[in-house]
Amino acid sequence: MKEDATQRNTQSPANGSGRHGEQALEILEALRADIIGGELTAGSLLRQQLLAERFGVSRMPIREALYRLEAEGFISFTPNKGAMVAPISAADLQEIYEMRVAAETLALRLAVPELTNAQIGRAEDLQIQMEEAPVAEFGSLNAAFHRTLLLPCARPRLLAHIENLENAADRYLRVTIATLDYAGKSHKEHRALLEACRRRDQNAAMDCLRQHIEEGGETMYRHLTENASK
Repeated sequence: MKEDATQRNTQSPANGSGRHGEQALEILEALRADIIGGELTAGSLLRQQLLAERFGVSRMPIREALYRLEAEGFISFTPNKGAMVAPISAADLQEIYEMRVAAETLALRLAVPELTNAQIGRAEDLQIQMEEAPVAEFGSLNAAFHRTLLLPCARPRLLAHIENLENAADRYLRVTIATLDYAGKSHKEHRALLEACRRRDQNAAMDCLRQHIEEGGETMYRHLTENASK
């Protein structure tokens, strides 16, 4: 594919309208889920014609979805090959988690004074579900838990940025949850975060969240680097 960055930007989903925009979003979410879930592995080629046949659409919404996936870091465009699922890498993971720490602690600092008891209760309900759910559902419930506590920050751009980072992190998180005993530690840290939020202890909540994200990222980073060296 030879389109330059300027051409891609004019065809992004943000500029899509009507049915094509809706189709692009549906395709984006389906392909992202396939990549996160491992149905589409690193290096898999994403042929536009085959995708158009799979989803029963023209190539326009396919291109829009692929450009958005590229922006999110899930795929890359290779000369003479087209779109390809991006590899999992320790460097990518490190960047994602550094950005998550910065963005989520900022959002939580703004959110804690505005949190209601009902919102904290909703987060606790999600935590209970997470502790009882199968591994395959951990990522989506984990994201919903974090989102519930951060939503009162009332910063739409910041929350959209965090959502993109969580989507990117979910790909790594599923590998870690499936192969390491990480879920129990995560549950304990979530409980500590909830307690700090109940007290409306802004600093304690931010410390809990920072430690939770940093240690999760470090656990995944070690796992990736150790397996890469074998």
